[in-house]
Amino acid sequence: MKTIKGPGIFLAQFAGDAAPFNTLEGMAGWAAKLGFTGIQIPTWDARLFDLKKAAESQGYCHELLGVASRAGVAITELSTHLQGQLVASHAAYDVLFGSFAPPEIAGDLKARQAWAVQQLMWAAKASRNLGLDAHATFSGALAWPFFYPWPQRPTGLIDEAFKELGARWLPILQQFDEVGVDVCFELHPGEDLHDGVTFERFLAAVSDHPRANILYDPSHMILQQLDYLAFLDIYHDRVRAFHVKDAEFHPSGRSGVYGGYQSWIDRPGRFRSLGDGQIDFKQIFTKMAQYDYPGWAVLEWECCIKHPEAGAAEGAPFIRDHIIRVTDRAFDDFAGGGADTEANRKILGL
Repeated sequence: MKTIKGPGIFLAQFAGDAAPFNTLEGMAGWAAKLGFTGIQIPTWDARLFDLKKAAESQGYCHELLGVASRAGVAITELSTHLQGQLVASHAAYDVLFGSFAPPEIAGDLKARQAWAVQQLMWAAKASRNLGLDAHATFSGALAWPFFYPWPQRPTGLIDEAFKELGARWLPILQQFDEVGVDVCFELHPGEDLHDGVTFERFLAAVSDHPRANILYDPSHMILQQLDYLAFLDIYHDRVRAFHVKDAEFHPSGRSGVYGGYQSWIDRPGRFRSLGDGQIDFKQIFTKMAQYDYPGWAVLEWECCIKHPEAGAAEGAPFIRDHIIRVTDRAFDDFAGGGADTEANRKILGL
C-alpha cells in the first residue's frame, strides 16, 4: 500500500490580480504558509504559467521547479480544464465557451478546437519536462445537450458522439503515452465523461488506451446521486488524480438533482468547503490507501457560502488529518510463524 501525497491545492480558484495571488512565486509561498505541500497549476493563467514555453524549454521548467522548491511545495499536476473543454464543444455553447480561447478565434469553432488540441500536446511535453506523471483535464462534450432523452434521441446519436470524441482524443492520448504521462479526466456534469458509464463508453472508443484515466472528485458524484465509494471499488485502477472537494445534496418537494435553474446558494445540490458537506472522506481516503492510489490529494475549493481564503486555510489540515500513513506489516504478525510446509500439512491432517 502507498501513503497518499498531500495536502495539495488547485490554484485556479484563488488566482487574482493582487499579490500574492498574481504570481506563481506568490501563490506557492501562500500555499506553503497554509500547510500545503503541493500546488496544481492552471495552465491557462498567464500570470502563473506559460504553457508553450514549458513545453519547449527545459530551462524554464527548472525555474518553475525552483520557485516551488524554494517555497517548500511540489508541483502536483498541470491542469488544462478550460482547453480540454474545447477539444469537443457543441455549437450550442459557442458564446459561453468562446472566452476559454484567445479572443481572435473565440467565434471560430474549428480554430478553437485546433488551438485546444495544440494546448494539450504542449501540456504533455510540459508535464514530462516538469517530471510529472499525471495531468488534469476535461473531456469536452458533444452529446451533453442531449443528456436527457427527450425529445427522443435518434438511434446511434450517442454512439456517433463518442466515436467522434474518441477520434479527437486518441492523438492526444498517444502524445501523452510517448512521454509517459496519464491523462486524468475530471468526471463532471457538462462533460461527456461525467460518470462511470460514460467513461466506459469513452474507453471503448479509444480501445482501452492506458493513458485514459480519471480525476476522482466525489463532489460531482454526490450531486448526481452516484455512489462515490462504490465507484472507487469499480474504477480504482484508472484513478490517477484526486480533487478533495466537499458537497451536499438536500432534495425537497420543489427541486432535486436538476436544480430548477436556481443559483448555487438555492440548489438542492451544492459545493461546500471541506468538512461542511456530506461526503465521507474517511472512507474515501481508506479506499484510496487500500487500492494503492499513487498520487496527490489536492484541494479544489468551491463554496457559495464560505470565503475562499477561509476554505483554503481549513483545507490543508483537513486533508492532512485524513491521509492514512499505511502500515508496513500485518497487525497480527506478532502471533504468526514462519512458513513451514510440513507443519502446514500436519495442521491439515495430511
